[in-house]
Amino acid sequence: MAQLPLFADADGVDPAPIAAAVQRLGTALPGRIRLGTSSWSFPGWTGLVYADRNGKPAREQVLARHGLAAYARHPLFRTVSLDRTFYAPLTPEEFAGYAAQVPEGFQFVVKAPAAFTDPVIRHSGSGEAARDNPTFLDASAAVSTFVRPALAGLGSKAGPLVFQFPPLGRRLLTDMPRLVARIAAFMAVLPRGALYAVEVRDPQLIGGDFAAALHDAGAVPCLAIHARMPPVAEQAAVFGLERRDCPLPVIARWNLHAGRGYEEAKADYFPFNRLVEEDLESRTALARVARAAAASDRDVFITINNKAEGSAPLSVQRLAEAMVAETVAPPTAS
Repeated sequence: MAQLPLFADADGVDPAPIAAAVQRLGTALPGRIRLGTSSWSFPGWTGLVYADRNGKPAREQVLARHGLAAYARHPLFRTVSLDRTFYAPLTPEEFAGYAAQVPEGFQFVVKAPAAFTDPVIRHSGSGEAARDNPTFLDASAAVSTFVRPALAGLGSKAGPLVFQFPPLGRRLLTDMPRLVARIAAFMAVLPRGALYAVEVRDPQLIGGDFAAALHDAGAVPCLAIHARMPPVAEQAAVFGLERRDCPLPVIARWNLHAGRGYEEAKADYFPFNRLVEEDLESRTALARVARAAAASDRDVFITINNKAEGSAPLSVQRLAEAMVAETVAPPTAS
C-alpha cells in the first residue's frame, strides 16, 4: 500500500505517495550511504518524487524554487548535487535557503564553479573555447567566492565540494606531472575542515600518481561515471576504494551512460520518468564499492543524473536495492 504524503508545500509542491516497499528500502539502507540525484527540477518525476497538482505536473520553474523540500522527504534521498553552482557562485544566504529546506542528516554535494576548473572561457552558445581563463586554479578566488560562502550557508549540511575539471586539452595534458602538481597545489591551500573531491574527464589522469597527489593535498577522488571515463570498477581499483584499510570516503557522480553523448541521452530519455537503458555494470560496481566503504565506517555520497539510465530517481532505487540485497541476503541453504 502506498503511503500518502504527510506534508504539503505552501507553494504547491507536494511529495508523491511512496510505496511501502520503498519506505522499507530506505530504512534498510546503511546510514553512512547517501544517495541522491543531480538537481531536482524535473516535471517528469511526477508520481516518482512529486505529487501532481490538479492532475498536472508542477512546472520546472516551480520545482526549481520550491521542490527541494518535497524531494528531501523521499526515504532514499539523503543528498542532492547542487549543479547550478558550476555556472555561477551563490551567496551564503542562497546556500542557507537551500539548507533550510532539508532535514538534519541531509548533506549537499556542491559543484565548484567552472571559473576555477576550466582552463578556458567558453562561448555561451557553442561551448567552444573563446580565450584563456584568468581564474583557472586561482585558489584565492575559489575560497572567497565559493568555499567560504558554501560552508557558511550550508553549515552541517555541507557535504563534498566537488571540483570537476572538464577535458583539459592537449596543451595541459602534454606535461602530466606539472598538471597534476598544479591541481594538487590548488587543492592544498583550500581551508581545512571541508571535504574536497576532484573529478576529471581525462582518463589518462586516473592513476597512482594522481591519487597520491590528491591524498597529499587533503582531497579525495570523485568517481566519474561518464562515457569519456574508464569503468567505475577500474577507477575504484586505482584509488583502492574497496580495500578494508582505505580511509577515503566514496564520492561518485553517475553522469552519463557509456557510449552516449549528453544531448543525445537527454533527447532519448526525456521526460526522465522511466529507465531506458539500464547500466548493470556500473550499478553493480557502485553497490560493491559503497558496501565496502559503509562496512568500514566510511561515508558514501553517490549522485545520479537522468542521463545515466533514463530516470535518476529510479536509478537511485535500483542502486539501493542492489546494496540492500547484498547486505541483508539470507544465507544459502547447504
